[in-house]
Formats: sequence, C-alpha cells, structure tokens
Amino acid sequence: MLKRLIKLPVVLVTLLFGTTAVTAEQIVKPAPLVSIPSHDAFFDSIKALCGKAFGGKVSIDNQGPSAMSEQPLVMHIRRCTDNQLQIPFHVGEDASRTWIISKTGSGLSLKHDHRHHDGDYSESTMYGGHTLDAGWPQVQSFPADQYSKELFAKSGIPQSSTNIWQMYIYPDKFTYRLIREGREFRVDFDLTQEIETPSAPWGYQD
Repeated sequence: MLKRLIKLPVVLVTLLFGTTAVTAEQIVKPAPLVSIPSHDAFFDSIKALCGKAFGGKVSIDNQGPSAMSEQPLVMHIRRCTDNQLQIPFHVGEDASRTWIISKTGSGLSLKHDHRHHDGDYSESTMYGGHTLDAGWPQVQSFPADQYSKELFAKSGIPQSSTNIWQMYIYPDKFTYRLIREGREFRVDFDLTQEIETPSAPWGYQD
C-alpha cells in the first residue's frame, strides 16, 4: 500500500504531462516581476550598454575638491539580467564600489556594494534607496531606504539619512548624482567614447 502511495504522484504527473521527467520549475513557474514603462525604459537604456565601459569626471562637488576629482573615473556596465544590472564604479585603482540596480516588483532599487580589497564586505555597504514614483525614462531618483537610514545613524552620519541618489541616462551621457540639504555631488560619464573595460571589482570574478 505504501509503495502505491509513493508511486501515485508519478502516475498523476505522467497522465498530465506525458512523461515523468518533469521538474518543479516546469510545474510551477514564478510570475514575472511587475514593472511600469518609465522604469523599464530607464533600465533597458542602461542594459543596452552592457559589457561597455566609459570614463567620467566630477562635474559638481560642493564640498570638494576631493581625491576623487583627481582620479580616473570609470563605470563598467558589467553584468546584466532581465531584473538586475551590476555597474562597477572604479576610482583610480580603487575597485571597491559596485552600483546594483534591481527591479523589485514595486519599482527600482539602487544599492552600493562596497568591498575591501580581499573581497569582504565593508562595514558600510548595500546602502541605497528605492524609487517612490514613476520617474522618467531618462531619470530615476532613489531616496534612502530604511536599511540605509539605520546604517547611517549607526555609523555616526545621520545627515545622510536624507540622501537622494539620482541617475540620468541620455544618448551621450550617464550621470550619477547625490543630493541632500547642503550637499550635491555629481559625476558625468561620456557615452560617446567607449574605453577599455577594467578588471573585475573587488569581491567579484571575471
């Protein structure tokens, strides 16, 4: 009797699908993430550059100049899926930063993956924000999320809890911008001049 019960699901699957070689993924497929046109257009415009790298420069820093202003800046659209973009941001020899843009089903998320040279996570990592509205196909804003606010408070920089990160994508330029009261930082990348792709960022592999 026990053997019959064990075999029963196989028989049912055979009747339904004509074969016993059916996986759980074939029977129950996850629903695709819901997205809206402005988010899709923004995401797809960056994804279209996948595999390419571009040089940039600090165009605004109202607390600068900083060491970053004197370093070569490179963004590399390194890995792309239907739901996530991984974009290392190299500052000279410093390969500790990777921007991660993800579709969440309720909008777009931006995270800053910070690593040490050995690949371990920095104490200040995965901060970022989430879209609150439709934005535009060319521009999206990411106000600091709750995780980030708690991280900033713990790190002694509570003023950063009002951070808003913005990204702009136009045919000739990509912009990364940080704003809050009294603070503005902006880097512009020239999309008309593709450059050599850098090595993998810290914590990742080629």
